Amino acid sequence: MFKTKTILAALALLAGLSFGATAQAAEGGAHVEKQSWSFAGIFGTYDQNQLQRGFQVFREVCASCHGARLLAFRNLSEAGGPSFSENQIKALAAEYDIEDPTADGGTRKGVPADRWPSPFATEQDARDANGGALPPDFSVLAKARGVTDAFPFWVFNYFTGYSEGGPDYIHALLNGYHDEVPETAPHNADGTPFELADGKHYNDYFPGHAIGMGPPLADDLVAYEAADGEAEVPTTLEQYSLDVSAFMMWVAEPGLVARKETGFKVLLFLLVFAGLMYATKRKIWQGIEH
Repeated sequence: MFKTKTILAALALLAGLSFGATAQAAEGGAHVEKQSWSFAGIFGTYDQNQLQRGFQVFREVCASCHGARLLAFRNLSEAGGPSFSENQIKALAAEYDIEDPTADGGTRKGVPADRWPSPFATEQDARDANGGALPPDFSVLAKARGVTDAFPFWVFNYFTGYSEGGPDYIHALLNGYHDEVPETAPHNADGTPFELADGKHYNDYFPGHAIGMGPPLADDLVAYEAADGEAEVPTTLEQYSLDVSAFMMWVAEPGLVARKETGFKVLLFLLVFAGLMYATKRKIWQGIEH
């Protein structure tokens, strides 16, 4: 009888966890499809060409509202990232005016050691230019956002090394806009139809579905230049969103590849160490009854 009650209680708990995870995902928006990222999995690495395209989208579109205060110009030349040349980085930094009280006039041309400049002088300026909303900084946004899998599917994430919830969500968000509220939009708690407030836009994946940022990307908005040996890349909303999401992931975790390499070496060491300990134990206890 006790075992039966225990089993029933465990099943009830699992069902509750499953319902709770599903409810949480529903409140956060529509189901987010997982994308095939080059940096996914325990052996994944960043695609240099994709990061360069993503930086182009960020610079030409996103940087007009969003900052990246933890990103320095010189980071863009580091191995494992976009890997621009030093001359390219110097030329890029020199295109921006950096506030410096020690310089003549209070500003100077940027250098590779400078951080990416904010598009607004103050937080209030940013809010005034965006209807009261504060555009989030891009530095760690791809790690701060994520998706919720219903139980028991999230358990498999521990075995697959899934950590791409942020890029998956950002990609879905950029593709989730509607010109008007769709008929499938959820009703309000009191049963009345969903309505957008002035200055808001409907998005399938944004929590609450009413987002202050308008659709930032559209087909043929950014002109890509194919890299050497690379096939022509489509200039579509889908491609832009993939590229800028990958770039944001790199900005948030530039040491991802090094971390994976270190983790693999540690696991390999532990396996060898465990084998040596087992062999030592067999040698010491050989011929001794125990």
